[in-house]
Amino acid sequence: MKFGVVVFPGSNCDRDVAYVTKDLLQQPTRMVWHQETDISDVDIIILPGGFSYGDYLRCGAIARFSPVMQQVIEHAQNGKLVLGICNGFQVLTEAGLLPGALVRNRDLHFICDRIPVKVERTNFAWTQGYQNAEIITLPIAHGEGQFYADESTLSEIENNGQVLFRYEGDNPNGSVNNIAGICNRQGNVLGMMPHPERASDAMLGGSDGLKLFQGLLEKVGALV
Repeated sequence: MKFGVVVFPGSNCDRDVAYVTKDLLQQPTRMVWHQETDISDVDIIILPGGFSYGDYLRCGAIARFSPVMQQVIEHAQNGKLVLGICNGFQVLTEAGLLPGALVRNRDLHFICDRIPVKVERTNFAWTQGYQNAEIITLPIAHGEGQFYADESTLSEIENNGQVLFRYEGDNPNGSVNNIAGICNRQGNVLGMMPHPERASDAMLGGSDGLKLFQGLLEKVGALV
């Protein structure tokens, strides 16, 4: 299977993702420049963390209009897998592929830490490598990571079982219902604020994030 890692001006976690998919998992990986308009050769698209377009306006608001994003939207609408991490999560909400929004952290400070995260559901490709209710440790690094949704949207997200990850214990950024990661109703698009790619090599301090990518290999490998 082939991964595509989208690179926007200001992306800074794209090489981290590629290290996991290409070097650790030994899967074909292509860096996709934001101006490209053909991603038909890619099975899984990943929007990495960083500061796309310098986070001018709102985080992800300008990246949403990059030429490649129309292809990402079509990729998702065709049922293919799309993962947005940190800034990538922000881009997915701006593009309408995920509900809700990411706003300034509760304390208005940039946060960089390693935190416990609870895996809420394991019946999706993204989480099938984990145990139900497993507590994992993942890094976070964001200034606008507070997930927000109005009551109606939040109720729909919860009732549809779209929450896949929650912050365990102290909520670092004030996200409603401790939400750290959600998927769309179909389950093929995931946005998460913690960085699984930064916790995929034990030599770098932890490998809890690697199971997410390994689970994808099993799922997609059965489909392609």
